Amino acid sequence: MNLASEADIATKVGRMAERVRWGHPEMARRGIDPCRLAIEGDPDSPEAFSFLVLGDSGTGLHRRDTPQRRVAEQLLAHGADARFLLHTGDVVYQVGSSEQYPDNFIRPYREWIMGGEDWRRLPYDQLVFRVPFLPVLGNHDYYDLPLPLGLLAGLTAPPRRLLRSWLDLDVGWHGSFVGQAWAHAFLDVLSAVPEPGLGEHLSRTRSGSVDGADCLLYRPGVFTRLPHRYYTFRWAGVDVFALDSNTFNHPLPAGADDGELRRHRHQLDAKRADLLRSLGPLTSDEDARDDRASLAEQIDEQIRDIDKQLASSASARAGRTQAVDEAQLDWFTDSLIASWRNPAVRGRLLVLHHPPYVTEVSKWNQGQTLAVRAQLRRVLDRVAAALGDLPAGRPLLDLAFSGHAHCLELLNTGDTGHGDARIPWAICGGSGYSLRRQRPEGPELLEGPPGSERVVARSRLFLGRSGRGSALRRAYSALRVEVAAGIPLKLTLTPLVAEKVEGEWRPYRGAGIAL
Repeated sequence: MNLASEADIATKVGRMAERVRWGHPEMARRGIDPCRLAIEGDPDSPEAFSFLVLGDSGTGLHRRDTPQRRVAEQLLAHGADARFLLHTGDVVYQVGSSEQYPDNFIRPYREWIMGGEDWRRLPYDQLVFRVPFLPVLGNHDYYDLPLPLGLLAGLTAPPRRLLRSWLDLDVGWHGSFVGQAWAHAFLDVLSAVPEPGLGEHLSRTRSGSVDGADCLLYRPGVFTRLPHRYYTFRWAGVDVFALDSNTFNHPLPAGADDGELRRHRHQLDAKRADLLRSLGPLTSDEDARDDRASLAEQIDEQIRDIDKQLASSASARAGRTQAVDEAQLDWFTDSLIASWRNPAVRGRLLVLHHPPYVTEVSKWNQGQTLAVRAQLRRVLDRVAAALGDLPAGRPLLDLAFSGHAHCLELLNTGDTGHGDARIPWAICGGSGYSLRRQRPEGPELLEGPPGSERVVARSRLFLGRSGRGSALRRAYSALRVEVAAGIPLKLTLTPLVAEKVEGEWRPYRGAGIAL
């Protein structure tokens, strides 16, 4: 049984729109860009700067020496001059609940939050960040807990606390309420502002301006809210686009592979049942519990993905099409074209949760991975057609970040035949939760019909789970990104790694990687 339930795409889009009063006439009357923010202190010149990236971090499974906190300390050690932090999603596990924010988010990142020294007293929906903390939504940030399971989890909380060294579901009474907890933690929730006070609130918070349009002003230490679930900002001449991939990741129909998918699902069900039967005696070994949690979650994710593929096939046979968040994709298309045509912009970065290219063992061929690849290609093909020769040999994106796959990976697309050609991808999803291995098929991703496959992407760095037995290594990670001054954009990526080997934390030596 999957622990979590997930709303459909239309419900996600609708609920989030209600929270920010999407389309409110007052926003239009004032000429406010509802998806843009200006960050106070932006130098508005092509100077050098650095920023940090993390993702898939929000675990509460480890009670004593947490990988998430180890990575947070790496961020602190290398982030004194960081201008902002990007988070690639899955801020808290398992089900994005407000109950999980104190232990799974506020506590490990307390130094970045105003008043964090007294983190237990900080309400999750009133956080103010010292340095811009800019997340996107992950799938777990949208997950909910079925009511019967929520009641069972709440009623059994005392014995589960006693037995947590054996099995800890890391859930409370409820889930995210379709992303509500994430929204209240990070968005400017306009639905909470009474109608008579909306004009004053907008005057106070939408005092920023970019390219002649008013927008939300993000003021570190004062007001640190985002305008919408997808958004864009500019720092030192670099445009950053943040997308909500949960609303365009529904797998494409499986077609003739339906039968094979059903057989694979049956095998996964059996494997999960064997895992539950083999949990064994109580143990205080957090590494062993992490192994079990990692495998159980991996199986559940694979089953969930197969179920989505089968649902797409059933809809296709019935003549129905699956919902796709076309409004967001159109916005990204238009915004990226405008960015390329703006002489004030020297580079473009993208961040979203689901990776279109990855070699992690459980994600590389998932239906959601391939769906996100197809949707982004569709957007980037449109951008390339609109721009013509304008990119002059440069990729449409200088660097793209994602999470979801529990690893740190750097790969490059080759000549894909689409607008996503030659883009470097950094998968930053190993910042605290269970790690995964690289697929045994190796670092090259192929595409095309059998017998005519071609390489479309190659991995050049992979850090996650490796080795076995006494040689097992776990490399939890984040990234420091350094942006050089001037034009064209030059980037250097430095892995920030907390590595556990043979039960001990050891230093990791990794040099910066120039793109």
